[in-house]
Amino acid sequence: MSPRTRVALLPAIVAAALLLSACATPSASPSDGGIAAPVDVVGQGTVIQVGDAAPEFCLGAVAESYPPQCSGPELVGWDWAANEGSETASDVTWGTYAVFGSWDGAALAVDSAIMLALYDTVPVVDPQLDEANAGASSEQQLADIQAEISDTAPVEVLSSFPQNGYLFVQVVHDDGSVQAWADQTYGPDVVAVRSALQDLTER
Repeated sequence: MSPRTRVALLPAIVAAALLLSACATPSASPSDGGIAAPVDVVGQGTVIQVGDAAPEFCLGAVAESYPPQCSGPELVGWDWAANEGSETASDVTWGTYAVFGSWDGAALAVDSAIMLALYDTVPVVDPQLDEANAGASSEQQLADIQAEISDTAPVEVLSSFPQNGYLFVQVVHDDGSVQAWADQTYGPDVVAVRSALQDLTER
């Protein structure tokens, strides 16, 4: 191949490389808020809609004001008319529900819902709350982790509390990657990650 031919081919090679790099977008991972595929879940919390904004599913703290104030993942396909038990004040509509739907890592596509007061579940005992299965971490160790984990965790921490030798941490949803991060960061059997949106396949 002559030098002139090699020079002529360079622009085409560069263009092809740029095209390939543009197409090779990394897939979403749980650590940055995405999941591999939507999962069927159920969650319990406050559904709230402010004005014409999209309704949200509050899974964490709710300010005790009137109307209440909170935020959470967007609910896609929510219909107030199809769900009893809501209240409206100052252009805010809200109610507490158990919501079933498909979670894609950012929003919950609603399949159905039931007023939380009518939602009857079979109690599930968390094995890490069993005194016979207590963790080995001290109260001070757990307090130190609790003080920083909201800033270091790869996803939003909704709440946390130490009990029975573990730090229990609630997030919107964990497919296992957040627990893996916690085990790698703080050691196994220290942080117990729990999902507010629970996989229906595991119930």
